Amino acid sequence: MAEITVYGADWCPDCTRTKRALDAAGADYVYRDLVAEPQAAQEAEALSGRKNIPVVVLPDGVILVEPSDPELLDAVARAGSD
Repeated sequence: MAEITVYGADWCPDCTRTKRALDAAGADYVYRDLVAEPQAAQEAEALSGRKNIPVVVLPDGVILVEPSDPELLDAVARAGSD
């Protein structure tokens, strides 16, 4: 499966929850910390059109902003079945 990218920050509870859900599902992903990588914040906003995080970019091009765990895991499963 191609790469999942998560844009977030360690101070963000939804970002922590998203990483925990992906870890529990055994999904491989790259985490882009917006504090450590300020340019990643601009990338996330350009992708989503919003300042909200987390922004999750799936291999099939789907972009999720602040997804619930069920929404995230469903989208990951669909992306993996392509």
